[in-house]
Amino acid sequence: MTTLVLHDLPDPDTMPEFYDGVPSRRALAWVVDVTVVFIFSLLLLPLTLFIALFFFPVMMMGVGFIYRWFTIASGSATWGMRLFNIELRDAQGARLSSGAALAHTAGYALSVITFPLQLVSIGAMAITPKRQGLTDFVMGTTAINRPA
Repeated sequence: MTTLVLHDLPDPDTMPEFYDGVPSRRALAWVVDVTVVFIFSLLLLPLTLFIALFFFPVMMMGVGFIYRWFTIASGSATWGMRLFNIELRDAQGARLSSGAALAHTAGYALSVITFPLQLVSIGAMAITPKRQGLTDFVMGTTAINRPA
């Protein structure tokens, strides 16, 4: 199997196929990822002797942070993104490194805990040419359809 190597982010005007349907599939991937994090958190609950029930949302944020960082670092996409054939790329078109995945995850976590930022991010995905969220815009990353 050959993989297309990008040397820059695809131009949305000349290669719109890289961005077609990405926002809706990114939303579906998010639902899958939240479900996976919820299941992982439930599986960890007995290990805390069920004390984590008192701070379950905080535990989910921690589990979600680790899940997101490690999955993005290992394949430039979470499991949900992989399911829907999208992946994150940096400004040069390369897959995200572990450090970039950590920064992207931190930006995502900040936007989740600051709801107005999340709304701005969702709006940006709907109107920007490269369908970039707020963290993507700041980092120069974007989600694209996985190259064949």
